[in-house]
Amino acid sequence: MPSQSSPVKSGIWASIREALAGSQQDFTEGSLGRGITLLAIPMVLEMAMESLFAVVDVFFVARLGADAVVAVGLTETMLTLVFAIALGVGMATTAMVARRIGEHDPEGAAVAAVQSIVLGILVSVVTGAIAILYGPQLLVLMGASPSVVRNGSGYTRVLLGANATVILIFLINAIFRGAGDAAIAMRVLWLANIINIVLDPCLIFGLGPFPEMGVTGAAVATTIGRGAGVIYQIWMLSRSDGRVIIRRSQIRLDLPVMLRLLRVSLTGVLQFLIAHASWIAMVRIVAIFGSAGVAGYTIAIRIIIFGILPSWGLSNAAATLVGQNLGAGKPERAERAVWLTGLYNVIFLGSMGLVFIVFAEPIVRIFTQDPELVPSAVNCLRVVSYGNLFYAYGMVMVQAFNGAGDTVTPSIVNFFCYWLFQIPVAYFLGVTLNLGPEGVFWAIPTAEFAIALVGVLIFRRGAWKKQKI
Repeated sequence: MPSQSSPVKSGIWASIREALAGSQQDFTEGSLGRGITLLAIPMVLEMAMESLFAVVDVFFVARLGADAVVAVGLTETMLTLVFAIALGVGMATTAMVARRIGEHDPEGAAVAAVQSIVLGILVSVVTGAIAILYGPQLLVLMGASPSVVRNGSGYTRVLLGANATVILIFLINAIFRGAGDAAIAMRVLWLANIINIVLDPCLIFGLGPFPEMGVTGAAVATTIGRGAGVIYQIWMLSRSDGRVIIRRSQIRLDLPVMLRLLRVSLTGVLQFLIAHASWIAMVRIVAIFGSAGVAGYTIAIRIIIFGILPSWGLSNAAATLVGQNLGAGKPERAERAVWLTGLYNVIFLGSMGLVFIVFAEPIVRIFTQDPELVPSAVNCLRVVSYGNLFYAYGMVMVQAFNGAGDTVTPSIVNFFCYWLFQIPVAYFLGVTLNLGPEGVFWAIPTAEFAIALVGVLIFRRGAWKKQKI
């Protein structure tokens, strides 16, 4: 007799295959659970692929010595500003495109997409020109030694100078996510990463017919990979079978749409800058207690960020579902989508937190065997993981607001909970009460609890349902 669970299993596998292949699902109708699955799987894989760029570069560049690694690290730190711009504009783009798709207005979605691309190009031209002209000076400003500046200036100039590939790959993928074409966004990052992985050793070490470019070769490989991804994106937007189709007649500046995009984007960028700057402040507080604490904190946070990437995919799914269902005039369905996504995220991130708590030491030892660093990293990994359940809900709430086009609320929440709560608590526990780095670590789950609580309370009030965009 066949197992009664087999239809369920086959249904799950069918959904996974459809998610990877690309779905024509109308996300304003049907099962919300299935809709979340179809969106989240490719979004999770997209986030994982994005993280590979830096990992692959460091893997190969590490063979060139410490100066090359430092150049990559300092440039990646400066690139965070570009990421903040791309993510802020990308959130606004996803919200606008999703709203137009929900309203069954593909023409409006295409117009919004064009404005986003135009804005991205303008920003990248300005920031790229600054990087090309002042690459060495930027490294000096970041505290680089003369040898790092000498060896790494080419890397900085190429990677930051060609940041159009970074911004456009983010923004155009935001268009696909807003439209519900998450599988295309995933394939874009697959293509870009495969090219980067192949070209990195060839251009760094001069394999075969390729020139030996050293650390600069890593930047060239990454730029070519991302550039190929952007070309693929543009080709997909020009096809006649997509959810968003850009035609020549739509390639124009639409001032009202551009102004709406700028309004939402500015607070979106601010939202990410507030959060990122607060982490820098936390590092400064940990640094009071010596380099071992900072190194342990850095290792633990990198492990945590890699572990929570799937949660960002789930949260992005919530943003798309909120935008499309608000556009379709179904705010209650949008709300149900957020609660269900939050539940899925709690299950995933709670499980991940449990793994980090139980196996903290063996996980940390994969990255370092230094007896001075291991205890600090293990302690940080465990303490921060206690807040995973709160982080899961807080992350979904923030993306729900963003998906509705309300980027102001998360910015305010981030400012109060990070700058006026987390940082003072970290200083009070670590310095005033003399608890050391552990006191600073405990401020993180405490702040995540505050963000989740405030986010849920504001979300339940429902003002986001009336957001115009």
